[in-house]
Amino acid sequence: MLTPKELLLGRAQRSDRLHSTLLPKRIALPVFASDALSSVSYATQEILLVLSLGGLAFFHFAPWVGLMVVAVMLVVVASYRQNVHAYPSGGGDYEVVTKNLGPNAGLTVASALLVDYILTVAVSMSAASANVASAIPWFGNHLIFLTVSLIVLITVMNLRGVRESGTLFAIPTYAFIFAIFAMIITAGVKLAMGQTILAQSAGYEIKPESTFTGLALVFLIARAFSSGCTALTGVEAISNGVPAFRKPKSANAASTLVMLGVLSVTMFMSITILALVTKVKVTEFNSDLIGLPAGEDQKTVIAQIAQAVFSNFPPMFIFVSTVTALILVLAANTAFNGFPVLGSILAQDSYLPRQLHNRGDRLAFSNGIVTLAFLAMILVIVFKASVTALIQLYIVGVFISFTLSQLGMIRHWTR
Repeated sequence: MLTPKELLLGRAQRSDRLHSTLLPKRIALPVFASDALSSVSYATQEILLVLSLGGLAFFHFAPWVGLMVVAVMLVVVASYRQNVHAYPSGGGDYEVVTKNLGPNAGLTVASALLVDYILTVAVSMSAASANVASAIPWFGNHLIFLTVSLIVLITVMNLRGVRESGTLFAIPTYAFIFAIFAMIITAGVKLAMGQTILAQSAGYEIKPESTFTGLALVFLIARAFSSGCTALTGVEAISNGVPAFRKPKSANAASTLVMLGVLSVTMFMSITILALVTKVKVTEFNSDLIGLPAGEDQKTVIAQIAQAVFSNFPPMFIFVSTVTALILVLAANTAFNGFPVLGSILAQDSYLPRQLHNRGDRLAFSNGIVTLAFLAMILVIVFKASVTALIQLYIVGVFISFTLSQLGMIRHWTR
């Protein structure tokens, strides 16, 4: 007779079954890279939201901002390929920085990563809710409840164990990749045939918040760049999750990083270009978008592009919106795999409570998973599931961990 806990999470597993939870590359990609892949669905939107402060004319800076983001992404992917070969134990940035720059710098990075993992869950789930609301407007009035419910759902799935959650998450992740490339190819074919593709908001106007010239313009573009760098989030999760890969662990992790880099760069730049081609208009506040019907909320950029590209085939628009919302939910899985592992390492080093080092019945770090979910739900409630409000907190930790990690690798190789 199964207990309620066993019905929900599955039967307890023996510790000597840990090897059976190791992941092949085809499963590791959706488990560890879903955050980085999913962020392309809102990174372009965040760039446009910042540029909209200066008015519609500033949108022409978007491709150049996007190229700067791509340049940083390529550097970061190359750096983490070195990380996984030099430090395959799963400590990731924390281990690299601690061994090369000292324990204080290591704790700084660890703190930044833990905060970013929490924000990954909060941001991804809030973005998923926003995409659901774009397709089903009723949810627009219940974003907090929807977001918290999604966090509870993914928490239960992760408590069942890494291997099972990875298998469940593989199909939606690959479906998202298929949907985005189908949208890119369809748009390319239509444009090559001379057809015009316009978003629902193409005829709207944007009311500038202020006039940006000189130094103010430089700061505006810099802010757009930093917001666009949300496309980089999640790359470090692979270096933290090397122990979860099948042997040869480092080689498989490095290959997964390359796949992640190629997919992310291609999808991010394609979505940015399509947003401009379809003349998508988006602003932080509805009142700044002239032409938006009263009482109607703005759709996300990815939803507007999909609606324009598949205007003659609505089921495909629904498919794109659905899989985008799904992968944003699953993106939190990156954090649910990274946070507990890093928490376990910090607990082993006596920096966090020792309970975070213990595995649960399903051989997952259950205490770390529950802690992450609880903290993310608090953020969602406090910030009312607003992606734009949460994302500014996100950016600081991203750059702290990337910068110190790469400085640590410079020290490692020069030694």
